[in-house]
Amino acid sequence: MNFTLLTVYVSSVLVLLLTPGPVVALITYSSVKYGARKAFATALGTNFASLCLITIAILMLLGIVSLPAFYLNVFGALGSVYLGWMATSGLVDLYRRNHLDSTFSNEIPGFKKGFLIGISNPKDILFFIAFFPQFISIGQTFFVSIMTLCFIWIILDLTILSIYIYVFKQSFMNKLSRATEWISLAFLLIVALISTAYNVIEIVLAK
Repeated sequence: MNFTLLTVYVSSVLVLLLTPGPVVALITYSSVKYGARKAFATALGTNFASLCLITIAILMLLGIVSLPAFYLNVFGALGSVYLGWMATSGLVDLYRRNHLDSTFSNEIPGFKKGFLIGISNPKDILFFIAFFPQFISIGQTFFVSIMTLCFIWIILDLTILSIYIYVFKQSFMNKLSRATEWISLAFLLIVALISTAYNVIEIVLAK
């Protein structure tokens, strides 16, 4: 086992997971509004999406699948649009509940929504398609390396997301629940707008 490369991989994953992004924003929003159970189901969805991206990366390394950057940008743009729609719907929901006393309710997060956000998360796509393959020599064989990398990802991802869920369900956070919802959804919308603009520019330049 290449422990130096392993340390770099673990550090990279921790930085990726701890850096605010669409997944963290969705998890905190789900935890505050719908509770730990729904938030954890959402986390499982994002984790499964990551495993799907890892599978694509492995297939690319084996030469079975070839994904030009153009198609990755198209996929990223579509995912960003979905992310923006979800954030906008949530903000409209908050506004109606605050000012119009409406019973309008946005789609409840869960495994499906977590998967859709995870699979279209530009940060994860970039990490697994471009960065992940650099660690494939972490073990003595290809199989050992893949199993090690996947196991570490699953454990760290679920552990950190569970910590987010636990923290945002504490009593002191409940008092700030409405503000947390606004901040999480606003952050999701900003990420969606920036990601959409980036991918559209890349698509135009690729033509």
